[in-house]
Amino acid sequence: MHRDNRATFLVLIESGGPMEALLFDAERRLVAEIDATSEEVGVMTAGLTPERAGADEAWRQALRGHSAEERAQALIYRLAL
Repeated sequence: MHRDNRATFLVLIESGGPMEALLFDAERRLVAEIDATSEEVGVMTAGLTPERAGADEAWRQALRGHSAEERAQALIYRLAL
């Protein structure tokens, strides 16, 4: 069975100081990490409104390793496909 690895979500989250930009597929599996200060992030998020849903149960496993405070402050963008 073929897994769809297209990025569906972009998560901007602090990681002990610097911001990380994490790309996840529809199943909330990590696809890639990119520099949060890169031009790519600006292009991907242009016109999108983020949610602060990192503390939700749906994101708990995907964002493990981050504190509850970092998860609560995370900006989650649903990318246009």
